[in-house]
Amino acid sequence: MTQITDQRPGRIEAGDRNGAAPSAPEAAGGPAKKRDAFFDNAKFLAIVLVAVGHSWEPLRDDSRAVSALYIVVYSFHMPAFIVISGYFSRSFDFRPGQVRRLITGIAVPYVVFEIAYSLFHRWADDDPDMGITLLDPWYLTWFLVALFIWRLTAPIWRLVRWPLPLALAISVLAVVSPDIGDDLDLQRVLQFLPFFVLGLLLKPEHFRLVRRREVRLAAVPVFAAAVVFAYWAVTRMEMAWFFHRDSAQELGAPWWTGVLMSLALFGCSLVLTVCFLAWVPGRRTWFTALGAGTLCGYLLHGFLAQSASTWHWYGSGPVHEPVGAVLVSVIAAAAVTLLCTPPVRRVFRFALEPEMAWAFRKDRR
Repeated sequence: MTQITDQRPGRIEAGDRNGAAPSAPEAAGGPAKKRDAFFDNAKFLAIVLVAVGHSWEPLRDDSRAVSALYIVVYSFHMPAFIVISGYFSRSFDFRPGQVRRLITGIAVPYVVFEIAYSLFHRWADDDPDMGITLLDPWYLTWFLVALFIWRLTAPIWRLVRWPLPLALAISVLAVVSPDIGDDLDLQRVLQFLPFFVLGLLLKPEHFRLVRRREVRLAAVPVFAAAVVFAYWAVTRMEMAWFFHRDSAQELGAPWWTGVLMSLALFGCSLVLTVCFLAWVPGRRTWFTALGAGTLCGYLLHGFLAQSASTWHWYGSGPVHEPVGAVLVSVIAAAAVTLLCTPPVRRVFRFALEPEMAWAFRKDRR
């Protein structure tokens, strides 16, 4: 099977509604409130899955089982992030303080890390002619662009009569529109849009329903069935569908396949997202506080993932055996956990949580 890697998607913080410390899916949220342990736990566990998923990319050609797990994880880890992002965007209405946090928590980190990733690849690939552009998000930075655009549209979705069906229609149209191009990774922005809109529509009671005991129990066979199906689909299905970055035609499929796949993937991703959230603990745990630092984990671990690919850290031999895959997963989880810790956040606060008081009027709140 030909390896398809998510190299040019490749996803985020400042003043969320649950606390003063920002986090990946809640950038530029509303006024600070007491943090909800459930959402911090969900964000941390999701970012661990993102890192582990990236660590599996070099191993997929050697293991059908790893490829199956990769498909399952890619089915829901970003949808889960995006649903939570939409949920914490419900109050966005262009108040000056919200716009300021949108700029400092999303736009500025995007510019900084888009340049940083471009310079990293210019150096790693020994290509001094490689240009820097802010219109073509590199690797993980696509999520910052998407979140910025989605949040700007939040008031529109609260206004229209049928927001989710409309968002789904836009997503389907994107899948069958190969001329959209790569600027700002608009394919991903539009294809993932329904998850953000769904988050806007959710209320606290919906998350309480998801966390009921019967849902947690049902999530076990559902995930098991998903793994079995993914194992069957590995050799029969184009894995790039799960990246949501290309149109059907670009994947060599007829347009009507794109319509069916778009709707089917939305349904599957939604079910697995519910199962994932059902397993997220609602109490405070040892990793709850790390949920406030998911931007660090998200953006910084990308340099490790890209370094592993560029310099062939995996090599050959035991690392490609089942035990090696488990070891790689543990190392990836440990690395992203470290990157979410407060000391790392403090070091990179200048880029991830800049105050920029000099750029804004003091009387704007």
